[in-house]
Amino acid sequence: MAISDILASIDHDLAKLQQAKAVLSGVAAPVAKRKPGRPKKVVVAAPAVEKPAKKKRKLSAEGRKRIAEAVKKRWAAQKAGVK
Repeated sequence: MAISDILASIDHDLAKLQQAKAVLSGVAAPVAKRKPGRPKKVVVAAPAVEKPAKKKRKLSAEGRKRIAEAVKKRWAAQKAGVK
């Protein structure tokens, strides 16, 4: 075994022992640094409280007729080349 392999093995063992010590003492283990780049997506649980359903708005027959006429007028103007 090369010296660099032995040192890498020792470093690995030290990291494991430090994590075990942190778990046993109740302290959170140190967070390893992440590679640069886009962070991973965090999934958040949906809240348990449900929102009440919104009431649908109703359009009167007169309102529908006005909208239909306006749309027809707009399309006629566009077809004629006038904006």
